Amino acid sequence: MANDLYTRFSKSFAAHGARPFIAEDDRRWNYAEVEAATGRIAGRLRALGFKPGDRLLAQTEKSVEALIVYFACIRAGGAYLPLNVDYTEAELAYFFADAEPSIAVCRPASSPLFERLAAGKLRVETVESLFAAAPAEVAAPVPRQRDDIAAILYTSGTTGKPKGAMLSQGNLVSNAETLVELWRFTPQDRLIHALPIFHVHGLFVAVHCALFSGAAMDFLPRFEPAAVIAKMAQASVLMGVPTFYTRLLAEPGFTCETAAGMRLFVAGSAPLSADTFRAFEARTGERVLERYGMTETGMLTSNPYEGGRRAGSVGRPLPGVELRVADAETGEPMAQGEVGVVEVRGPNVFLGYWRNPEKTQAEFRPDGFFVTGDMGLIEPDGYVRLVGRAKDLIITGGLNVYPAEVEAVLDDRPDVAESAVIGLPHPDFGEAVVAVVKPAEGFDEARVRAALREQLAGFKTPKRIVAMDALPRNTMGKVQKKLLREQLAGLFTDA
Repeated sequence: MANDLYTRFSKSFAAHGARPFIAEDDRRWNYAEVEAATGRIAGRLRALGFKPGDRLLAQTEKSVEALIVYFACIRAGGAYLPLNVDYTEAELAYFFADAEPSIAVCRPASSPLFERLAAGKLRVETVESLFAAAPAEVAAPVPRQRDDIAAILYTSGTTGKPKGAMLSQGNLVSNAETLVELWRFTPQDRLIHALPIFHVHGLFVAVHCALFSGAAMDFLPRFEPAAVIAKMAQASVLMGVPTFYTRLLAEPGFTCETAAGMRLFVAGSAPLSADTFRAFEARTGERVLERYGMTETGMLTSNPYEGGRRAGSVGRPLPGVELRVADAETGEPMAQGEVGVVEVRGPNVFLGYWRNPEKTQAEFRPDGFFVTGDMGLIEPDGYVRLVGRAKDLIITGGLNVYPAEVEAVLDDRPDVAESAVIGLPHPDFGEAVVAVVKPAEGFDEARVRAALREQLAGFKTPKRIVAMDALPRNTMGKVQKKLLREQLAGLFTDA
């Protein structure tokens, strides 16, 4: 197995040079063309002073060129820091200050904002400017070690600011190699890629599985059911969040015949409902393969490729991954079938949180197991079933939202006396962010939501704000969010 990520990339580029790699609209890129462009952009980064170990922050639209910037960052020995395109100025300012990138790559329309945030301390580029100034010659790859940082992905915290999860070269290589073998990717595969490329699922699972195996990708700008259905005749694999599958099932044109050539449908980033699992099988004859992963670990478990895929289960631990269920407070292992916090150890587990040794230490047990914060149990045959999430994490459309971050913005408003943010079942997004507030003078739901959209990314903005005279509390004064979820459970699902 390669020690560093670009060595593994190079292996595929050399083996599959003339084979098709990425199709985007009417453009076609083979493996050799992507590698050549990657070398030129790596040369441009070096000319701008980018050094091994430097961070490249990117908030870009999805495109082949944007993906090549990622490859080039790795080739130049840097750490890639992708950001959700919905992040606001206040959120971006934090990432600039915390990560201290040497180069920030943005959309053309965002250049003035990025220049203002950079304050002359770092270079601001667009994907277009990097390609326009790229030299003709290619830069040689920079050798890296397994424990060198390859990427930093920010994940929101239940308290305080977002944390940067440091993913090593070895983390990303080992996880992708395992998935290629487990899910049986070959050069004959064609992946429908309709995910964003700013998080683990779209970038490190989908892209790496295709690249490592020599497969081709249809690179779609976003998920649109009709466009995805149209690609199925020539494709073999789709990876998506549960929302993809609920939306496909809502399309009359999505039939057993439509999906006949597809060998694998993978779901992750949020729980897939048993109803969706069963409806998809009834429609297509195919069982969606659900897997489980997180930013800090990549993929952890998977239902098997052949047989045994279960509704509501995330399957068994991946080869090389140790998984246990423990008491959240004491760390003592739980008996089989008992619910506890899921803890993992393996080559896929991240290095720790960027410049946050205290938080890193708090999230690891003394024997090296990482505490995921997810609650689950292990069934007698080793399958893992997740039953909830500690710390009130909300997953909406496959994206993580921690209530404390939204509550802090709400509680800072003069027209909100207090707030509690919860996730409620939603037929499209899996969960929807809902704020329950005790209003103060001048409260108006529409005005509050409009203001929140200015301060928070769209996926964090509550889909509804429910006003109550008082929030339910227990004898210790803690808001009873469980009670709120029960009271409002049908907010989006009732007819």
